[in-house]
Amino acid sequence: MFTVNELAARAAAPPQVVRYYARIGLLKPRRHQENGYRLFRKQDTQRLHFIRLAKRLGFTLSEIRQITEHADHCESPCGDVRKIIQERILENRAKIDSMVNLQGRMESALELWEDMPDGAPDGHSVCHLIESFEDGIDENIKRDPVAEAG
Repeated sequence: MFTVNELAARAAAPPQVVRYYARIGLLKPRRHQENGYRLFRKQDTQRLHFIRLAKRLGFTLSEIRQITEHADHCESPCGDVRKIIQERILENRAKIDSMVNLQGRMESALELWEDMPDGAPDGHSVCHLIESFEDGIDENIKRDPVAEAG
């Protein structure tokens, strides 16, 4: 059996991460009867390693909980894992496309503003650089819902 610090050292994880995962139920330590310390088993080292790998693949803690609960009930979580990753890939592609569009708008704006003088607000304008850029936005970029939501 291992204490929080011992498990953290074995897994090369910060002790506060071990405590947090125990607090939210991803790790399930036993309590020492005399001193109340959390005690972890060898399997908890493997579970902590799994959680950290899943986080690096982009799984949320909620998703990791769902996956580990399936495994704890001897049910294969692999179908859910594939589905979650497939959805995440689509989400990431949409985010990447949106960021590429944003990068293009930013570069176009900077190019447009290169020779424009600085201007002082006159009560009708906040920053003429930004306000002048609206004319340079094509219709597809104007309708980018991700850009509007950000």
